[in-house]
Amino acid sequence: MTQRGARIVLINDDTTFLDLMRSLLQEVEGYDVMICKEGDRAYEFVKCQAPDLIILDIRMDGEEIGWTLLELLTLDPETRSIPMIVCSAAIRDLQSHQPLLEQYGIDVLPKPFDLTTLLEKVGGALRSASRGETHPVSPGGRPGSPGLEP
Repeated sequence: MTQRGARIVLINDDTTFLDLMRSLLQEVEGYDVMICKEGDRAYEFVKCQAPDLIILDIRMDGEEIGWTLLELLTLDPETRSIPMIVCSAAIRDLQSHQPLLEQYGIDVLPKPFDLTTLLEKVGGALRSASRGETHPVSPGGRPGSPGLEP
């Protein structure tokens, strides 16, 4: 897979943030960007779109449904190999979940961030995916436990 034209799903409920991300990633960098604003639809949206990368926020609609979504995506054999970047201002939550995020190979981009860091993380995740690197899983074929829920 070449990076240009790679399919990226953005999962976030902040319209302004999504507009800026789409402008940068699609119009400037040449990625194919798809947006999902509803956390309760995101899992099925990802499965239908089969993206090369997922960038998601943990908090949507005032709730931390992103953790549940991460758990669903890492447990599903169809989606567990899709690289993910958690992009969130929930710094304490990110810090408390850091060991599990590292275990699953999920990158973190705390808000606010600079555009260079964003593009480096996106490029790195897509390069890893093109080399066939996947999220670590336990010998039983499922991600290790405990899950991503605190």
